[in-house]
Amino acid sequence: MDNLARAYLPRIAGLALASVSFLAVTAAEAKEITIWCWDPNFNVAIMKEAGARYTKTHPDVTFNVVDFAKADVEQKLQTGLASGTADALPDIVLIEDYGAQKYLQSFPGAFAPLSGTVDYSGFAPYKVEVMTLDGQVYGMPFDSGVAGLYYRKDYLEQSGFKPEDMQNLTWDRFIEIGQQVEAKTGKKMIGLDPNDGGLVRVIMQSAGQWYFDKEGKPNITGNAALKATLETVGKIMSANIYKPANGWSDWVGTFTSGDVATVVAGVWITGTVKAQPDQAGKWGVVPIPALSIEGATHASNLGGSSWYVLESSAEKAEAIDFLNEIYGKDIDFYQKILQDRGAVGSLLAARRGAAYEAADSFFGGEKVWQNFSDWLAKVPSVNYGVFTNEADLAVTAQLPALTQGTPTDEILKAIDAEISGQIQ
Repeated sequence: MDNLARAYLPRIAGLALASVSFLAVTAAEAKEITIWCWDPNFNVAIMKEAGARYTKTHPDVTFNVVDFAKADVEQKLQTGLASGTADALPDIVLIEDYGAQKYLQSFPGAFAPLSGTVDYSGFAPYKVEVMTLDGQVYGMPFDSGVAGLYYRKDYLEQSGFKPEDMQNLTWDRFIEIGQQVEAKTGKKMIGLDPNDGGLVRVIMQSAGQWYFDKEGKPNITGNAALKATLETVGKIMSANIYKPANGWSDWVGTFTSGDVATVVAGVWITGTVKAQPDQAGKWGVVPIPALSIEGATHASNLGGSSWYVLESSAEKAEAIDFLNEIYGKDIDFYQKILQDRGAVGSLLAARRGAAYEAADSFFGGEKVWQNFSDWLAKVPSVNYGVFTNEADLAVTAQLPALTQGTPTDEILKAIDAEISGQIQ
């Protein structure tokens, strides 16, 4: 070894040691955020897009988006929280809005409050309500289930109705139109699964009421909106303007097959409606009908979920910053997930984007997304409580009684007794 080589060896060794040290520091600073959610074509794909956007400006943060079935997410979350073992939990988890209060109240301190970071004034108020407990807000509002009345323009036209006749409907008028549609076209007005409480939820919330009051106590026997809702569903069934369905696929088939004239559902059903190319130009969307009672509106919601950060997360600060930067502020992100996935977010400022203002040729040039986003801000806020699923079961068990002449007040008493028995 010559003298020159001997002179440089210490420098080379020093550089090598410095490189190793730098890599070690970099590895130590790298953060991976683990996220649990369901639906690979919707929630999972959208969260991967969000993660990719954040990593561009925060290269030290990566994302592990784990796709489970919805029931598995709920079971694993419940088990992990009950065990108190933080290692068994993710950093961020998706929770359906109907179940948010159950987790927040059953596991106090399990979720990180975001009140001091997120500007909730920019989101649809009803979404913020479901994630609020004791003055603290815990989630990042995500997709909306803002509801609409999808209708077949061709069937309505054949029955003597114009698009303007579908605006500002009451449910009684909806039933009258349904009877004429069947008389003229032979088509039923709506698909209805008697074992699903979705239609009841949509109608009841449109009048600003729920199965539970603002304090989370059962609100059944004195609930004017629920009473009017049950009477409305009973009228639909008695008028026989519905096509019975058994389960999700069967219900979807009632309208994709062209057997019914309308669909009442959350905005997330839009992609399914549009999946039938031969029906392009034949559909329209309007606000849902309103009940004929005080406080009734044409705006409601069905479904929707939000993101929650676990308090035990080792990457809590990064997880909160990520949600706030992308879901709380990135307007372009909301345009992309609307275009790519049909996701209507809850950030009201996103409504000003080009994707929301675009006309949809499938719906005859209507600005469908703009309309839904306008209705989003009008959805009444309610307390979904802890036992919405149990309440649904109690309600659907009583639906057959609606067509058997049982007084509505008696049905409400039976529902109240069932719910009270389950939550004690």
